[in-house]
Amino acid sequence: MKQIVIKVVDNTHQQYAAEICNMILEAAKSRGTGISKREPEYIREKINEGKAVIALDGSRVVGFCYIESWEGAKFVANSGLIVHPDYRKTGLAKIIKTKIFELSQSKFPESRIFGITTSLAVMKINSGLGYQPVTFSELTTDEKFWKGCETCTNYDILQRTGRKMCLCTAMVYNPKNNHTVINGKKRSSQSWEHFKTFLHKRKINFPEMTQLYPKLNKILHK
Repeated sequence: MKQIVIKVVDNTHQQYAAEICNMILEAAKSRGTGISKREPEYIREKINEGKAVIALDGSRVVGFCYIESWEGAKFVANSGLIVHPDYRKTGLAKIIKTKIFELSQSKFPESRIFGITTSLAVMKINSGLGYQPVTFSELTTDEKFWKGCETCTNYDILQRTGRKMCLCTAMVYNPKNNHTVINGKKRSSQSWEHFKTFLHKRKINFPEMTQLYPKLNKILHK
C-alpha cells in the first residue's frame, strides 16, 4: 500500500475519467448486482469541482469515489466507490471511503451523508464511520437521485416496491446526532451490532438477500 497515493482530485486527473467509468461498469458486470452507469463527462465534472478522491499506483488509477449533493445539499452521497480488482482485499476501499467521508464533512458540514449499496464490505465500512441503516423513506426525495437507479439491474424491484425497498441497503450519517470522530479518538462501539440486527430483520422480510449475499448468515452469527 505504500506505493499507492490517495488524494483529493485536481484537474490533472481528468485523463482518468473514461477508465474510471469502465472500472465501475466491469464491477457491475462481475457482481451481477446494481451499480448505476456513469459517463466520463459526469466524472470529469466531479473532478473539476474537487468533489472526488482518487487512488493512484504510479500513473495507474486503482480506486475512486466522488461526492453528490441533493435537495440543496441537505443530503450528500459518496458515490461510485470502486477499487481495481488487483487491489481488492487490501484495505484500500476503507481508506478511500474514509477520505471521501472526511472531504464530505469538510465541504458539507451540516449535510446528512448517505449511501445505498449491495456490498457488505461497504456496509461494514459505513457502519464504522458512524452511518446508521435506515429505510428508503429517510433518504432524499430528489428525483434526479432516483433516476440514477434506472440503469441498475435491480431497478424493477425498486419499482415494484414503490421505491420503499430494493436489494440495496440504505445508510445515513447524521451530523446532528452522531459523535463519531474519524481520526480514531471516538467511535460508537455498538454501530456494527446495530447494523447486524438491521440486516437480520431485512433477511426475514426480504428473503432474496440470502441469495444476494452468500456470506450473510456467517456475518450475522459472528
